Amino acid sequence: MADLLVDHALDRSVTVTAGDIPLFTYVYRPDTVQLESPKPYLHPIRTLAGDLVSLFRPHDHVWHKGIALSLPHVGEHNFWGGNTYTDGRYVQLANNGAAVHRELIALTGERMAHTLDWTSQAGAPIITEERELTWSLADETTWALTFSTALTNVSGDTIDFGSPTTKGRENAGYGGLFWRGPRDFTNGLIHSPDKTGGDELRGSRAEWFAFTGKHDGSDRTSTVLMLDDTTNPQHPPQWFARTEEFACLNPAPFFSEEVALPHGDTLSFRYAVVVAAGDPPASELADHGRAALRSATAGA
Repeated sequence: MADLLVDHALDRSVTVTAGDIPLFTYVYRPDTVQLESPKPYLHPIRTLAGDLVSLFRPHDHVWHKGIALSLPHVGEHNFWGGNTYTDGRYVQLANNGAAVHRELIALTGERMAHTLDWTSQAGAPIITEERELTWSLADETTWALTFSTALTNVSGDTIDFGSPTTKGRENAGYGGLFWRGPRDFTNGLIHSPDKTGGDELRGSRAEWFAFTGKHDGSDRTSTVLMLDDTTNPQHPPQWFARTEEFACLNPAPFFSEEVALPHGDTLSFRYAVVVAAGDPPASELADHGRAALRSATAGA
């Protein structure tokens, strides 16, 4: 298998390459406008075959950016971007917060760790975060990423984490680690451990979900899987997933129930994201994700 190389654009981004294929870029200090709730994101993301499996700033939801930790209801704050769902409708409020890179803790050939400050639109401290990403090759066609986060409430009061569903919108429980797929993945297949289908799987609980789509131009197929660690709060999560309007996956820990975080307490999550060329069995990709999480734990 090809060696993984890391290119650090100082104070901006980290790009990981396998051979001549740039697998992903993690933009940890973006130039996002406030209305879109600035936060780090992964884009572009590619398979080992070179096919693009992420979308940046789509016209229908400009705050969608590849893969990002995006939370629409953190108390009164919106760390998702755009409008806030309140009183039965979406309204643009002056509540678009930002997750801002503070300090790089570690960067090696297989791991990055940094700290972030989550602030309100007015600049008040809400959350401090410790975040770690690791990456590895699973086999000749598959690579894996792990994403770990520890969110500490520094706001001075208890914060309720929720979603549009906890605010009254049915089956719209998005929030958390969110992947937006490329436009040509629309009407692809969603896989869960129990079945393969479409939007009817949204809201169901599972350890993992995967998405298989076909690429325009190359006519190749790719699969993205997201796996929720068994130690995560609310495990197994409900999933926010779409295929009919656009491709997305999101293990959503606050889908239908708010989680309260008192001042000074910490909420932690771990995930694996597995990216495969082709459409291998999703259960095998889930095994790769579990192995990546074990390896990340051993290396901590």
